[in-house]
Amino acid sequence: MAEHNPADPHAGTSTSFGIAGLQLALTSGDNLDALSAEIAGVARRFPWVRMILAGELCGFGAGLDHAQCMPGDAEQHLCRVAAEHGLWLIPGSLYELRDGAVHNTTPVINPRGEVVARYRKIFPFQPYERSIEAGREFVVFDVPGAGRFGISICYDMWFPETTRSLVSLGAEVILHPTMTNTIDRDVEICMARSSAMTNQCYFVDVNVAGELGVGQSVICGPGGEVIYQAGVGREIMPFEVDFAYLRRCRARGWHGLGQPLKSFRDNPIVYPAYGAARAESSALDALGPLEMPKQL
Repeated sequence: MAEHNPADPHAGTSTSFGIAGLQLALTSGDNLDALSAEIAGVARRFPWVRMILAGELCGFGAGLDHAQCMPGDAEQHLCRVAAEHGLWLIPGSLYELRDGAVHNTTPVINPRGEVVARYRKIFPFQPYERSIEAGREFVVFDVPGAGRFGISICYDMWFPETTRSLVSLGAEVILHPTMTNTIDRDVEICMARSSAMTNQCYFVDVNVAGELGVGQSVICGPGGEVIYQAGVGREIMPFEVDFAYLRRCRARGWHGLGQPLKSFRDNPIVYPAYGAARAESSALDALGPLEMPKQL
């Protein structure tokens, strides 16, 4: 996707943006009607919410028998739901048939019911997700008047390069649908916090519950602080992203302390694992100089 234009940092617009994470207790099979009902309930109860994020593969579970082409019936159903309620919808992910392969794909649907992007999981959970083709492209998208969002899926989080790449493309909020049903969930919660703090971003990690996962979704702020951590069952998690707070953290450091994005940007080291210096990033360049915060 196109690089974010730092000359238009959404100045003069509302800096508060409502998101609801849906940690749903679902089963394997067609869950689209149940998901649609939950979305409708959020729209009625929390009219200030502008975006909904559900867990990985929550539409059908992890079985490949429901894999579809995109656009397809399942995605079009979700587009109608988004348009009906006038919401941004990131409906977890679906298995997508594409060019003779299967991808684990998250569609990004705007409030008009249009798919504006599709993110294909870059790191399938190998060797368990061995039939899934890896994606090759990072996805970021803008919500006009708010900010820039990035998408990653579940196991992507175990590779810090994924979040760093999204943030270098200007992402301020990472939307991260997850399907974890194993005993390492506590480790993933630590990773969500560290991803947020080292990249000075919101990290919204929404897991599935019930038969599909162990829940314990976590929403983290740009200092790595836990805004909310869910239990193990069904939970609806509405919260507000404060873009002014995020941008202040990036400019001055969390509590006036570390400014890691600027230090990363300004350090010329060539990392042995990559064999090249950091690529140029207009988003990081726009953060201003690395200096001691001054009195406001």
